[in-house]
Amino acid sequence: MTFKTLMMTTAATLGLTVAAQAQTVGFSQIGSESGWRAAETTLTRQQAEERGIDLKFSDAQQKQENQIAAMRNFIAQGVDAILIAPVVATGWDSVLEEAKEAEIPVVLLDRRVDSSDDLYLTAVGSDLVHEGEVAGQWLAETVGDAECRVVELQGTTGSSPAIDRKTGFETGIAGHDNIEIVRSQTADFTRSVGKEVMESFLQAENGGADICALYAHNDDMAVGAIQAIKEAGLKPGEDILVVSIDAVPDIFKAMADGEANATVELTPNMADPAFDALEAYWKDGTLPPKFIQTDSALYTQDDDPAGEYEARKDLGY
Repeated sequence: MTFKTLMMTTAATLGLTVAAQAQTVGFSQIGSESGWRAAETTLTRQQAEERGIDLKFSDAQQKQENQIAAMRNFIAQGVDAILIAPVVATGWDSVLEEAKEAEIPVVLLDRRVDSSDDLYLTAVGSDLVHEGEVAGQWLAETVGDAECRVVELQGTTGSSPAIDRKTGFETGIAGHDNIEIVRSQTADFTRSVGKEVMESFLQAENGGADICALYAHNDDMAVGAIQAIKEAGLKPGEDILVVSIDAVPDIFKAMADGEANATVELTPNMADPAFDALEAYWKDGTLPPKFIQTDSALYTQDDDPAGEYEARKDLGY
């Protein structure tokens, strides 16, 4: 290779690098209400850095008005795309229409919205209804014909995971008249509120003696509830079965300790398929499917929870 050819090749390579680095993406994150959410943020930042994408991050602190303001700020900056994990499902039409008019593709991460799908490029996430259904089916199979009074810790009111995971769980236990949800209340996906609400459930249900199982819409609420169960003098995982969703490290530690029974995985790596879709779109206008589904799996105490904890503990949770 001649020196001139080498210089031209180097220049071209640098040009491609500059072009890649020139892509700017705004990321409106719900907040940091859980370990899973923190891991999603960490992995999104890592993916952006590895791909040479300039990521503009905004923490909405679990308020929709903050997310809408962040999106409008991103639009005003003329970013090349917007990632958003929407705090609730409704109320997005206007700002999504503004992004569409500005020709800025929007990708939804891990949560859906009640808007026309022509207002966003794609949504990346799991089948939230299926997650709840898997949890319900596990409980039905575990308790068999025994009477089981269930208390439920719901996620943020109005959010798609709270709505869909409740629907799925009810589907999973449908036809099992021995299983009944006796109390259900939001704990806002947080560990501290999960503990508080579980304390009230325990007090209302004969100190917990009348509770067979806890179903939590995420692991963090379950971990908080486990602490409340222990403080009430009961053994979580034995006296009260615990099933939840997300598969964060702390729930695997609880399972290894015998204090939780099952979790359904929701991968925090939504950014990888999201950036793949965006890069294909930027390259030649390739349109991805409107929903890109990630894999989920059921983990129980039989699935080496100690090993799973070790494998996941450094992923940013």
